[in-house]
Amino acid sequence: MNDIHIQQDAEDAHDNAYAGLLSNDAHWAFGTDFEDPLAGVDTTIPDGLDAAELAQYCLMLGDDALVYAHRLSEWTSRAPDLEEDIAIANLALDLVGQARLLLARAAAADSSIVPVLPEGSPVPDEDRLAFFREAGDFRNVRLAETPNGDFAELVTRLLVLSTWRLAIFERLVGHPDAVVSAIAAKGVKELAYHRDFAGRWFVTLAGGTSESRRRLTDAMRAVWPLIPELGEGTDTERTVGVDPAAVALEVGVVLDQVLAVGGMTAPDVPGLARVRGRAGRQGMHSEALSRMLAEMQVVARAHPRGRW
Repeated sequence: MNDIHIQQDAEDAHDNAYAGLLSNDAHWAFGTDFEDPLAGVDTTIPDGLDAAELAQYCLMLGDDALVYAHRLSEWTSRAPDLEEDIAIANLALDLVGQARLLLARAAAADSSIVPVLPEGSPVPDEDRLAFFREAGDFRNVRLAETPNGDFAELVTRLLVLSTWRLAIFERLVGHPDAVVSAIAAKGVKELAYHRDFAGRWFVTLAGGTSESRRRLTDAMRAVWPLIPELGEGTDTERTVGVDPAAVALEVGVVLDQVLAVGGMTAPDVPGLARVRGRAGRQGMHSEALSRMLAEMQVVARAHPRGRW
């Protein structure tokens, strides 16, 4: 009889999707996955690479993805139709995945960058970096953080950022750090789709109504001043990663091709000025980032010991 009960309990557990939640293992309440994203991966720093610089480089790429993923997620339920709503949400999920891996790699390379929380806080390193840093500690480019505009602005910004990021990731495949190389190899496929999605919509809007074309023109005037910053590489990028200046020509060629197909002309606008010689890579951001982080981080900060 006991054997029958044991067998029945096992079958019930197998059929119950929530059975795994009944163990004694408590998880941090706000994580999306409770396995180490780099579990089983050799995270040894290769000879010739400085651990602190590698960590900073991964922060830059990870912060670009994390911040822009949040901006894309703000479009949920607001897209022109259901299909595009789902597509944009999936773009955001791709970038969250990239951010998680890159922030985890940054923490593994240099644990000193990870915020220290109250004892007993079960927060993974990559989540500490995402939810417990101040705006000045983020290293994303400013184009990733600007507030959302209309759908034409989404398309234009996505086109620029995905074209630029794809060019960098293509060159990071084969990077001396096996982790960075693997992240880039996976990201190339995702970013190629992001660029094509944006490119198709750009051409569609350009060839649509006079209103869609007007909105696209306004979007370009808002996005183009932030493009020069993308090519202003830092010493860290040049030393351990890809110098953005080296991909500027390629990015320009791709953008020119899309504009030509759409019959659009790049606006003649000045680049957004630095502040005391600093921009996003140096932790100088717009006020919009602080407001965005306040919303993104509030629950995690209010309950750093939150478990479920």
